[in-house]
Amino acid sequence: MAFDGITVSNIVKELSDRLTGARLSKIAQPESDELILTLKGSTGNYRLLMSANATLPLIYLTEKNKQSPLTAPGFCMLLRKHIANGRIVSITQPGLERIVVFEIEHLDEMGDLRHKKLIIELMGKHSNIIFCKEDDTIIDSIKHISGLVSSVREVLPGKPYFIPQTVEKSEIADATAESFKAVIKEKPMPLFKALYGTYTGLSPIISQELCFSAGLDGEAPTAAFSDSDLDKLFDKLCEMRDRISNGEFKPGIVFKGDVPVEYAAFALSIYNDPSHTTKTFETMSELLEEYYAKKELVSRMRQRSADLRKIVQTAYERNVKKYDLQIRQMKDTEKRDKYRVYGELLNAYGYEAKPGDKSLTAVNFYDGTEVTIPLDETISAQANAKKYFDKYQKMKRTFEALSELTVEVEGEIKHLESIMTSLDLATEESDLSGIRQELVDSGYIKKRGKDAPKAKKNLPLHYRDSEGNDYYVGKNNFQNDELTFKFAKGNDWWFHAKGMPGSHVILRTPDNVKEPSDKAFERAAALAGAYSKGRDLDKIDIDYVQKKEVKKPNGAKPGFVVYYTNFSMTIAPGTKELTLAE
Repeated sequence: MAFDGITVSNIVKELSDRLTGARLSKIAQPESDELILTLKGSTGNYRLLMSANATLPLIYLTEKNKQSPLTAPGFCMLLRKHIANGRIVSITQPGLERIVVFEIEHLDEMGDLRHKKLIIELMGKHSNIIFCKEDDTIIDSIKHISGLVSSVREVLPGKPYFIPQTVEKSEIADATAESFKAVIKEKPMPLFKALYGTYTGLSPIISQELCFSAGLDGEAPTAAFSDSDLDKLFDKLCEMRDRISNGEFKPGIVFKGDVPVEYAAFALSIYNDPSHTTKTFETMSELLEEYYAKKELVSRMRQRSADLRKIVQTAYERNVKKYDLQIRQMKDTEKRDKYRVYGELLNAYGYEAKPGDKSLTAVNFYDGTEVTIPLDETISAQANAKKYFDKYQKMKRTFEALSELTVEVEGEIKHLESIMTSLDLATEESDLSGIRQELVDSGYIKKRGKDAPKAKKNLPLHYRDSEGNDYYVGKNNFQNDELTFKFAKGNDWWFHAKGMPGSHVILRTPDNVKEPSDKAFERAAALAGAYSKGRDLDKIDIDYVQKKEVKKPNGAKPGFVVYYTNFSMTIAPGTKELTLAE
């Protein structure tokens, strides 16, 4: 699942076909490391997303827009000043580098025609968007990289722009059969690793695909292959090189069930088996938007929820330590009844103890066994009995107190686990706002003043199937409570992952349907699995019951419920055959 040079080549062809000659009508910077360009061309209007996010760098055409800050960042203002209403002259890729270069012509303040370059580098943590003059002098960049950060290249205004060569790799365009065999044989490693370690633009999955299509084992060491084997592999590399050169791409995502496994700009024959399916796309932009939309959302939400996660994780670890200590203390009180028996036996048989005895052996009148009782020889048998009774009473009080405390702390741990799951499921700022309010109400976050903003009201997720059934999913504990006890009707069906944190899911059939179909039950159960801590498991156990059987104990934590009769099923988590309702 790599955004490799071939994927970039595919997106560059698409952008070049659609955007060459288009004019920049709007420039926005919704995130600190992201631009959205709105363009007007002869074939229509387009919106281009460019992200230099360190964990998820992307570029693709999209129909979706994002809300921008009220005051545009400096880099955005600079672009507007220089290239607003500019025309895209060309869109190119140097070799098979993960770099896209936009050449833009515009009129300067004097009305003279000028050219600028907007360059996006899609290189993981080194990703950047750089604005340059025609002579490659950097005007500015979305991320400033000084010499203190990188000894390879500074990315600062006034510095020359160049592509850093940190790894010695060759271009596949320059490869010949002899040079290919010579360089591959020199690398003592698996064949597929030697491929992507030698040539720019190849990812591990494309390298494995080339080996597979040549009938070779990519995991075997390079020394295991003959010249004729490497000739076959080189032929496959040349075929791919020609397809890239001719723009013959066939972007697709490989799925296992409804989980995306891999994507590429070409069909992946390595996944031609019954357990995998491939969905093809007209354009790489459509593929990337579908594949990365959720990933990008998760990445952004994790950044925005970092403070909440830290609070929850700290509280969770503290409570786990407290619980472990309490369990150890509880274990220490297990011998309390032994001390009570010692005291009772000493009261009954203490007269047999002589002054100075260090122990007394007596018959336990509860089970008939002989018991040897240690004695403090400096005090009488009755004083020893009192000492044992005192120990028993102290341990009894400790046990009774810990019995309540461990239940309380265990409940707190489960509550914090459910909040962690809610944070993982959050998709909007309002979701985080609701979770923050729950943490305030639970005492984990200090309550703000009277003028503090209240948590925004947001609604549960609403899915629908082809039968007309409605499925509602709570995204946090407050929503779960409201969904189950205020929204759901008594005859609606309630679903939840068994024995783990997760969303409450309500299945509601149309008014003219008395009982959901078996398929509807399966969809609801799979949905409950998808919105639970076990969402990444192959199979998960789901409890389901009519809503009227679900109760909330007095004083229970948000989202906590009980039910005493239920059905269960084991199913693969997912949202198959369901669509989000408007």
